[in-house]
Amino acid sequence: MESAASLHAIERMVLLLLVLVAAFAVIAHRLKVPYPIVLVLAGLGLTFLPHMPHIPLDPNLVFVIFLPPLLYSAAWTVSWRDFRRNLLIISSLAIGLVGFTVWGVAEFSDRFITALNWKSGFLLGAVLATTDAIAATSVAKALGLPRRIVDILEGESLLNDATGLLALEFGLRLLERGDLPTLGAGTARLVYLIVGGLGIGLLMGVIIAEFEKFVDNGPVELVLSLIVPYAAYLAGEEAKASGVLAVVACGLYMSRQSARVFSPNVRIQIVGAWEAMTFMLNGIVFLLIGLQMPYVLAGIRGDHNFMMLLKYGAIFSVTLIALRMIWVAPAVWLTNFVNWIKDRKEHITQRETFVIGWTGMRGVIALAAAYSVPETINGVEFEQRNLIIFLTFCVILVTLVLQGLTLPRVIRTLGLAGETGMEPEEREARTLALKEALNFLEKNRQGKSDSLMHAYDDLIDRYEHRLAEFTEDDSEHGATKAQIYQELVRASRGALEAERATIIHLRDEGAISDDVLRKLERRLDLEESKYRIS
Repeated sequence: MESAASLHAIERMVLLLLVLVAAFAVIAHRLKVPYPIVLVLAGLGLTFLPHMPHIPLDPNLVFVIFLPPLLYSAAWTVSWRDFRRNLLIISSLAIGLVGFTVWGVAEFSDRFITALNWKSGFLLGAVLATTDAIAATSVAKALGLPRRIVDILEGESLLNDATGLLALEFGLRLLERGDLPTLGAGTARLVYLIVGGLGIGLLMGVIIAEFEKFVDNGPVELVLSLIVPYAAYLAGEEAKASGVLAVVACGLYMSRQSARVFSPNVRIQIVGAWEAMTFMLNGIVFLLIGLQMPYVLAGIRGDHNFMMLLKYGAIFSVTLIALRMIWVAPAVWLTNFVNWIKDRKEHITQRETFVIGWTGMRGVIALAAAYSVPETINGVEFEQRNLIIFLTFCVILVTLVLQGLTLPRVIRTLGLAGETGMEPEEREARTLALKEALNFLEKNRQGKSDSLMHAYDDLIDRYEHRLAEFTEDDSEHGATKAQIYQELVRASRGALEAERATIIHLRDEGAISDDVLRKLERRLDLEESKYRIS
C-alpha cells in the first residue's frame, strides 16, 4: 500500500509539472517572453501558494536523466561547419573563461565575503562556471541576431559543461586534500577528459549509424535515438572521461549522418518527437529552478543575516557578469587577429562582442552542481555549502531574468536585430536544388508520349514558379511567375482544406472509419507541410 501511495504521489507531481509547463509556456508565447524566464518566475511565485508540494532538485536527476537528452538535442541542431569555423572563440569561452571565472570568483570570495575563503570560493566558481544558453539563443533567433553569434553561444554551452564539471572535481579535491593537481596532472586530466569523451562519443556514433542503415522503422529508431544519449553519457562516465563530451560528439556525428541513414518518414517522426521531448524537459528544468526557493531559504535561514545575504547575492552576480565581459573582449580580439592572419573574412564586431558578453546566463547545471557539493568533507560538516547554494540561486535569478529580459532591448539598441526570414545561403541552396530538379525533368521528358509530356510540362511549370520565388529577377515576367506561384500555393492550401473537410464529414457520417481518416489525414498533413516551408 505504501509503494502504491508513493507511486500515486509521483504521478501527481509529474502531472502537475507538465500542466504548469504547458500553461506558462502559453503565457510566455502570449507575452513574447522566452519561456525559460517565465517558467523560473512562475516557479518562484508558486512557492508562495498554500499547500504547494515541495519538489526537491536531485542533482543525480539532472545529470543522469535531464542532461544527456538535452545535450544530444542541442548537439543535433548545431552546424558542424559553423562549429568548426568558430572553434577558437568557442574554446576560449568554454575552457579559458571557465578557468578565469573560477579564479576570479575565488579571489573575490576570499577578499569580500567573510564566510568564504579562497578554497570554498574556488568551489563556488566551479559551480557557477557553466552557462545556460537556452534562453539567450531563443531570444537571439527570434530577433534575427547574426547566425554566427548564435552558433558561438550554442557551441560554448555544449562544451563548458564538461570543463565546468572538471573544475568542480578540482574544487572538491582542494577542500578534501588541501591542494590542486599539478599543472601537468591537471592538463593530462583535461586532455583525457576531452579526448576520451570525444572518442567514445564518435565510436558510438559510428556504430549506431551503421546499425541504422539496416533499420527503417520509425518507432524502433525513435526508441534507439532515446537510448543513444544515455548510453554515450554512461560510457563516458564509466571510462572516467567526459560523459558530456561523449554525448555532444555522438549528437554531432549522428546529426551529420541523419540525412543518409534515416528515411524521410522516419526523420519526420524522430524530429517531431524530439522537439516535444526537448521542450518538455527544458520546461520542467526551468520550473524546478524556481520551485527550489523554499529549500534554499530553509538551508540558509538562521546562519546569516538575510539582508546581508541579498547584498552578497547582488554584488556577486554583478561580479560574475563583469568577469565574463572582461574575458570576452580579449578573446574576441584574439579570434579576429587569427582570422586576419589566415585571411578569413569573418570578423566579430564590438557590438556583437557586447552581446556575447551579456549572454552569460546560468541555469540548472549550476544549481545541480551546487546541490551536489557534499554536506560533510573529511568527516566534518561543510558549513559553506548552504551559502554556496544560496549564492548560486541568486546568480541564476539575476542572470537569467535580468539579462534574459534585457537582451531583446540590447540587441535592438545595438542594431543587431535583423530579418528573421530566409538567409542568403538558404536561398542559394533552394535555387540550385530547384535548377537541378528542372534539369532532371527536362532530360527525362524527352521521347515521352503526348499524355506524359503534358504531365511533365505541368510539373516543370510548378518548379519554374517555385524558382521564380527565390531568384532576383526584376523583370515583369519574373515578377509574374512569383505571383503565380503564390497564388498556386494559396489555391493548393484551399484545395487541401476542402479535402480535409470532406473526409471529416465522411467520418462524422459513418461512411469511413477513424483509421481511414487518419491515413488520409497524414497524406494531407505532409502535403500541406510542403507549402508551409516553401
